[in-house]
Amino acid sequence: MFSRKDSHRETENTALVPPVSGKKGRPTPSRKQAESKRLRPLVPADRKAAKRIAREKRNEAYQREQEALITGDERYLPWRDKGRVRRWVRDWVDARWSLSEFILPVILLFMATMLAVSFFPQYTTNTQLAITIATAVTYGLFAVSIIEGVFVWQRLKKRLIQAFPDEEIPRGTWFYAYSRMIMARRWRSPRPQVKRDEYPQVKKGARR
Repeated sequence: MFSRKDSHRETENTALVPPVSGKKGRPTPSRKQAESKRLRPLVPADRKAAKRIAREKRNEAYQREQEALITGDERYLPWRDKGRVRRWVRDWVDARWSLSEFILPVILLFMATMLAVSFFPQYTTNTQLAITIATAVTYGLFAVSIIEGVFVWQRLKKRLIQAFPDEEIPRGTWFYAYSRMIMARRWRSPRPQVKRDEYPQVKKGARR
């Protein structure tokens, strides 16, 4: 039999051992809390620095694009000017002489004249006649540019089919060619990369 003294000693040892409760002494974090610790904040801590970096990147991209509009670098051109077909269209339009490229400055001149005349307080017969003539000439020149644009597109479309038989002509190419054709050569963007009569190559036997 155990003595009273041994029994008292076991009681003391038992009291010294901490009870095992299966708990860590603090609440277990939930799954949502654990995931939130692993996630990085969407908003950077230094917003001013982030804005400055984003602005610098935009400026660099803008500068590269402006240089590409001058040099014709395909990598940094705007989306509307990218692609072999668009480059071919630009070279073909820039290589030819177009009546419409001289029409636009004249139209702008007539429009400026009509705007200036409209500031006069009273219209005379001569003033009204001048406005009528300027308006008729403006619309007439615009009609001429459209007729030339249709004629040019019919020829250009055939050249594109010959130059790119396995590629589909992108939608809006006709307007792309027309808008470049009516623009004065020095105002065109991207800047022309070919000289007059320096047409892009097509298949052998094809006419210009």
